[in-house]
Amino acid sequence: MTTIPRPVARILAAVLVAGSLAACGSLGGLAEFEGPRVATGEPPRNDGTPVPESFTAFVENFRATAEGAGVSRAVYDAAFRDIGPDQDVLDKARSQAEFVKPIWEYLDGAVSDSRVATGRQMLATYAGVLDQIEARTGVQRQVVLAVWGMESSYGAVLDNPRVVKNAVRALATLAWGGGSRAKYGRQQLLAVLKILQRGDTDPRHITGSWAGAMGHTQFIPTTYLAYAVDFDGDGRRDIWRSVPDALASTANYLQKAGWRSGQAWGYEVALPAGFDSRRAGARMTLREWAALGVQRVDGSGFPRPDDVGRLNMPAGAAGPAFLTLRNFDVIKRYNNADAYAFGVGHLSDRIAGGGPFVGRWPWTYEPLSEVEKQEMQALLARRGYDVGGVDGKMGPATLDAIRAYQAAVGLPVDGNPSKAVLDKLRAGA
Repeated sequence: MTTIPRPVARILAAVLVAGSLAACGSLGGLAEFEGPRVATGEPPRNDGTPVPESFTAFVENFRATAEGAGVSRAVYDAAFRDIGPDQDVLDKARSQAEFVKPIWEYLDGAVSDSRVATGRQMLATYAGVLDQIEARTGVQRQVVLAVWGMESSYGAVLDNPRVVKNAVRALATLAWGGGSRAKYGRQQLLAVLKILQRGDTDPRHITGSWAGAMGHTQFIPTTYLAYAVDFDGDGRRDIWRSVPDALASTANYLQKAGWRSGQAWGYEVALPAGFDSRRAGARMTLREWAALGVQRVDGSGFPRPDDVGRLNMPAGAAGPAFLTLRNFDVIKRYNNADAYAFGVGHLSDRIAGGGPFVGRWPWTYEPLSEVEKQEMQALLARRGYDVGGVDGKMGPATLDAIRAYQAAVGLPVDGNPSKAVLDKLRAGA
């Protein structure tokens, strides 16, 4: 099965967690602007360093690739008219965030009272459109609205010239001087040019994030080509200026990613006294979880007891617990982060009239830095645990390794990469 590309590098989630879109100022002097030194096949300098390709040369050389993909000379020239490299894009491509907010801080901003209130207003404003979208795709209206709210604050951020960039300029900059992101930049730049060739929008309105995520619900260009739809019937798939097109495109993407109509994203649950926290991460039917004493926090039953749920404890034993379902994983196809999926899920519930989470988050908890996460992985690997690679990413293998280590040394078994676990590892335990 072909993997559906995720509309990554979106605006609002980045604003809330680790960085934001920056101002799109003009950079003059195309020929004089030098990017990183890359091999170009040109004669080396006297010191042996390859001469870098100028941005102007890159634009001219990329023309053949675009024309080979069906982009006309006229469209290409119009797209690159008065376009120069964007230093801000280069800076963002090279930067590495050292710290990431813990999930409760992220959710505090992502599911703010104002965002909930605006979402409820949009529920009424676009009721007719949402009726049709839900009937066609099976994706609940509040979920579609929650994605919109998370991605662009219901379109509000798209009017901010200090935040939104010209997508051609941003992606050409990445393709030219983005280092490890250059391949991505070339793929997305070609897709943007194909969008312009189709006439879905024009060079002035094809805007997005520094990494090319576009429109109300932040599709990257290749995802746009595959899943964007013309809902309003004007002949254009306009996710920049047509809210119906943007919402329908999002629902289409989620449907194609495997959305299960009528299923929730998950439930906040209460665990019984003495519950074995080593079950965190396990999957079984909601009926089986209920037999173990796991209940919804409001005391109601699970409406679809045969759905399979995974016990998810994002803050470890010190925070709330959830049973997340298949649709939670589908949301992660949009942005592969648990925090994002919790944000969309919780915002959708709040838009539909639900209340805040009941469980308390550990606000005094200090998350690990990227370097500390890598250190934890290295120390676990040294003790023979399979962490799936020392990369600072707390994936399933690392979390399983943490649980196994916690069980071995007598710590609460919740898979949480905490300071307590790292301190224990450092102490040689």
